[in-house]
Formats: sequence, structure tokens, C-alpha cells
Amino acid sequence: MATETQQLKDHLLQTDHGFRQLVEQHQELDTRLQVLAHQNYLSEMEQTEEVTLKKQKLQLKDQIQGILRRHRDPQTA
Repeated sequence: MATETQQLKDHLLQTDHGFRQLVEQHQELDTRLQVLAHQNYLSEMEQTEEVTLKKQKLQLKDQIQGILRRHRDPQTA
């Protein structure tokens, strides 16, 4: 099942511009969160940014998973 999902994801990355944008945005947020995580101290503004980025990243993940679900089982879409 995991390989089927990965194959579908790879296919959509190559063929679906909107899906690719969502994945790229998700990766950009993840990169920024990693930068914040490696800091010894976060200012109040950085803490707020971290919370906001985590929420945005989760929303993108939900959208990505929804697209994968619709392509895996088109009858439920």
C-alpha cells in the first residue's frame, strides 16, 4: 500500500501542477520550521511564527492527503 501511495504521489508530482505546488509549499514550511527548531531561543514573534507555520503545514498536508484519497478511490470523491 505504501508503494502504491508513493507511486501515485510521484505521478501527481509530475502531472498535476496544483498538487506539486502544495507539496512544495509544505516542504518550504518544513524547512523554515527546522531552522526555528535549531535555534536555542525563540523570540515571542518567532514562537508565534512557529505555531502559525505548523498550522499551515497541517492544512497543506490535509489537502495533499485529500487529493491522494480522491485519486486512489474516485467513487468517494
